[in-house]
Amino acid sequence: MRIKVINPNTSASMTALIDRAATSTASPDCLVETVNPAMGPESIESHYDEALSVPGVLAEIAAEQFDGYVIACFGDPGLDAARELADGPVVGIAEAAMRTAAYLGRGFSVVTTLERTCGRAWDLAERYGVSRFCLGVSACDIPVLEVEAALDEVAFACQKAVATDRSDAVVLGCAGMTAHCAQISARVGVPVIDGVQAAVLQVESLVRMGLRTGSMREYAPPLPKRYTGVLAQFGS
Repeated sequence: MRIKVINPNTSASMTALIDRAATSTASPDCLVETVNPAMGPESIESHYDEALSVPGVLAEIAAEQFDGYVIACFGDPGLDAARELADGPVVGIAEAAMRTAAYLGRGFSVVTTLERTCGRAWDLAERYGVSRFCLGVSACDIPVLEVEAALDEVAFACQKAVATDRSDAVVLGCAGMTAHCAQISARVGVPVIDGVQAAVLQVESLVRMGLRTGSMREYAPPLPKRYTGVLAQFGS
C-alpha cells in the first residue's frame, strides 16, 4: 500500500516533521511518501493562503497514482477537488482529528495557531457534523512555522482550553504541532489528537477495506476543459 501525504505549504522543514509523524504511524507494509508542492505559500494562515495552496495540492494528486492521500494542513485545503481527482480515498487532517476526538468523550477543544484561523476551525466542525462535540476553539497565537519550537506555549494553551471548555480531549489545530502530541497529552491529562497520525490511519483503513470516494455524482472526475495562463497545466 502506498499513501501520499501532502503538506500544502512549501516549507521543507515542516514537510520533514510531518513525514516523521506519518511514517512512524503507518503499518510496516504501508509506504508513506510525504511531499510539499513546488508552488504555493510557505505557510497557510489565511483564506488567501489557503486558496493559493490548492493548485499545488492538486498538482501533487495528479502527479502519480497512490492508494490513498492525506492533506496535511488543518484547513483541509482543496479537499473536495482532491476527491474529484484522486483514484483513492483522500482525508484531511482536520476532518480526521475532529472525528477521532468525537469518539473519546462528550466534547473536545481545538487549539490552533493564530487567532484569525479560529473561525475556519468552527466552520470545519460544522461541516464534518461534529459541532455539538466541539466545545471551544482557541489560539496559541504562534505562527505556523514557529510552533515546532514552542512546546511550552502550545501545551499551556491546551491546558487552558481544557480548563475553560471542560473538554475531554484536545485537537491540535496545525500539522506543525505533530511532534508535541505525546508530551502535551502527558501534561494536560486528556487525549490529544494529532491530525496527521489520525488521517494516515484512516486512509490506511479505508484502503484495506477496499473503499474509495464515491464518484457517480458530486465527486465524479472533473469535466475536461481548457485552462489558461498559470493554470494551463490543469486542463485536458
